Amino acid sequence: MQNVTHLLRARRFLPLFTTQFLGAFNDSLFKQGVVLFVTYQLYSDSAREAQFSAIAQGLFILPFFLLSALAGQLADDHDKSRLIRIIKMAEILIMIVGGAGLLLENIPLMLAAVFGMGVHSTFFGPIKYAILPQHLQKDEVLGGTGLVEAGTYIAILGGTILAGILADTALFAVIATIAIAVLGLLSGMQVPPAPPAAERVKPDWHIVRASISLVSETMHVRRLFLAILAISFFWTIGAVLIIIFPPLVKNVLGADEQVASLFIAIFSIGIAIGSVAINRLLKSEVSARFASPSVILMALFVLLLYLVASNWGEHGPELTTLGNFIFHPSAGFMIAALLGVAIFGGMFVVPLYAFLTTTVDKSQTARTVAANNIVNSGAMVGGSVVAFSLSSFGVGPIGQLLLVAAMCIIAAWLGWKLHLACD
Repeated sequence: MQNVTHLLRARRFLPLFTTQFLGAFNDSLFKQGVVLFVTYQLYSDSAREAQFSAIAQGLFILPFFLLSALAGQLADDHDKSRLIRIIKMAEILIMIVGGAGLLLENIPLMLAAVFGMGVHSTFFGPIKYAILPQHLQKDEVLGGTGLVEAGTYIAILGGTILAGILADTALFAVIATIAIAVLGLLSGMQVPPAPPAAERVKPDWHIVRASISLVSETMHVRRLFLAILAISFFWTIGAVLIIIFPPLVKNVLGADEQVASLFIAIFSIGIAIGSVAINRLLKSEVSARFASPSVILMALFVLLLYLVASNWGEHGPELTTLGNFIFHPSAGFMIAALLGVAIFGGMFVVPLYAFLTTTVDKSQTARTVAANNIVNSGAMVGGSVVAFSLSSFGVGPIGQLLLVAAMCIIAAWLGWKLHLACD
């Protein structure tokens, strides 16, 4: 990566990177474990499986919509390293609740923990991006953002793999999630101080009023408006894909939970590759000039995924294993399509996040990221509702891939408009 590998040896970056890595790992392990458990152990109806996946995704996203304004205010007005320690202590408690849900096979407890992890991520998200311009040089921010994104998706890969391994052993999964949360707290305690960059302002605890005010103050800036909308479409696309992957694997490909984990793993690897590659292409310059080409290529790979899934063929009642899936004649095309979608998705979104944190004053970065999270989460909840509704009306995972391709085209138009506005 261009001029940023040294950050992985620096205390001003490594503890934050490690804390984010462990949080993303745990989040992936728990969410994927819950979805796989319900899909393969509790339900035997494709519509109910897709609906549960959509409900879990929606519950995780909802706190971003409700609490991001408060999270942004707190992150800008308090020492971010202290907030990280508080958030990481909360993660341990959330994992205890989630672990009880898995052991008792209690869906409400599982979903409560999914919601709790959404709250955890809502408050951590503005901090992890806003702290970068505070601890890094200007020419390091894009690379640092890319490292954080790449690390996040490598962590998702690890959590996904472990979820597949522990799918039948709930006790070990519970022990693992709590242990990782404890490690996250220990690494978070090493993050250097990051005091507020401006005089503290009393937070507005009225979450609806604060959210409306924050979004309106941010979105009137045309460049931020376009960047936030483009990021929102990207995460809506991601939300729909994550929702449809388990039922696509089980009901279209006729494969087991290990193949479902493979899908998430490939997606994670691709995002990580794209996150690193775009920094080299841009030579550490924060720019949107590759946004439109990246997401157009992403759309083409989504269409390839659609064609491969449509022509996969019939399968019997027995679910095929990972080994048998790999030897399917179309498996190579399926893997290539997934990898292409993810690589170009990473190349699209990473510069936009770096743009958010470098366009505004350091005293406003967390609020800007929070405003972005509010709009993103609203779009993602909308995507979850659409996926849920389409499943209810009999539109399966294959048909929903066409919706994803259409959203890529809209994201490409927004990326092009942003490039024109900035350059």
